[in-house]
Amino acid sequence: MTRPRLVTGARLLYDEVRGEHVLLVPEGLVRLNPTAAEVLELCNGKRSLDEIVIALSARYEGFDLRDDVRGLVDAMTQRGLVIDAAA
Repeated sequence: MTRPRLVTGARLLYDEVRGEHVLLVPEGLVRLNPTAAEVLELCNGKRSLDEIVIALSARYEGFDLRDDVRGLVDAMTQRGLVIDAAA
């Protein structure tokens, strides 16, 4: 995965009623924890996976988040919710 982005038709938002972050997709809704929402909001097809990791590491005091970010992006890719914009 070079430049991850959400699939066409997917929207990331905060559901005020549920009090949680969600990813709306044509087939339904995916409930997200706040950290997953932060990762996915950076998946815009312009940032590389490395740039996403750097941005999040800066937010979280320099922690190495590479494996966590890659794991989330891979899981969302397997579910068909994230694609590679560079492909």
